[in-house]
Amino acid sequence: MAKIAAILTNLFEDVEYTKPVESFKEKGHTVVNVGLEKGQTVKGKKKNTPVVIDEAVKDVSVDDFDALLIPGGYSPDQLRVDQNAVDFTKRFVESGKPVFSICHAPQLLITAQAIEGRKITGYKSIIQDIKNAGAHFIDDEVVVDGNLVSSRNPDDIPAFIEASLKKLS
Repeated sequence: MAKIAAILTNLFEDVEYTKPVESFKEKGHTVVNVGLEKGQTVKGKKKNTPVVIDEAVKDVSVDDFDALLIPGGYSPDQLRVDQNAVDFTKRFVESGKPVFSICHAPQLLITAQAIEGRKITGYKSIIQDIKNAGAHFIDDEVVVDGNLVSSRNPDDIPAFIEASLKKLS
């Protein structure tokens, strides 16, 4: 079974974290919450879902995990100012291991300069940012390009989970 890093901080989109994590765990995968400070409790933006950070991003390695989940909301925009989070994300994409990106998650991938030439989707407000980063934006509920699985918003979660679980099998 896979060990998945879920990278997040405050104001993540609750269901973009809770639904995939629930599905991953149901299938026997392990999820490790990675954030800026070990032991910190971060909260979702709509339902204030509390999530305890298991490991600080500065203390983990891509080698420790089999996949990466990046929930959307305002979390990716906050993570992109932390160089450790940016570097970890960039190395993860470059590793070829699965990266699951939903909604505003491409903001972190853009800062990591990890999507140039890739096919990806994301939330409508960042379409131009995705294009400016050299990626090919596709307006579809789920886009799979190599190790990158992306979706646009919470409505796409069922297709996002299905494609993500397929990558893990």
